Amino acid sequence: MGPEKQLVGQMNAHGLKVAIVAARFNDFIVDRLAGGAFDFLERHGLDPVNITYVRIPGAFELPVVCQKLARTGKYDGIIALGAVIRGATPHFDIVCAEASKGIAQVMLQTGVPIGFGLLTCDTIDQAIERAGSKAGNKGCEAAGAMLETVRVLEQIP
Repeated sequence: MGPEKQLVGQMNAHGLKVAIVAARFNDFIVDRLAGGAFDFLERHGLDPVNITYVRIPGAFELPVVCQKLARTGKYDGIIALGAVIRGATPHFDIVCAEASKGIAQVMLQTGVPIGFGLLTCDTIDQAIERAGSKAGNKGCEAAGAMLETVRVLEQIP
């Protein structure tokens, strides 16, 4: 067999239309994630007028809103942002599992790449670390994953 063609997503956001969906719950964390996503997209050539920013109540609502946006056909990619912090009840496990599964299902059903920026942390300190301090900014990383996936998919016939 000959060498396989390697598909690599370029980090150029020029000309794309992107939606960012951000939960209001734990907004002191999510706002930092959104800032990271906006910054990443603009640094990689996306005109801010091509970004639609949608605020929703919480992480549990991410899948349905991402689905509605993806089905419009107007967006090349979506970034889903939220922060769920463990409490004393099983609520954390249910919200994290269902939001994650729902976002993955939307991506598979629609073919629209969704950058997964849903923090699922045991403590507030862990969330803060992932929203721009010690562990980087996961909103920025979600934007990068979405962008690279969009560009890889463009190369597949």
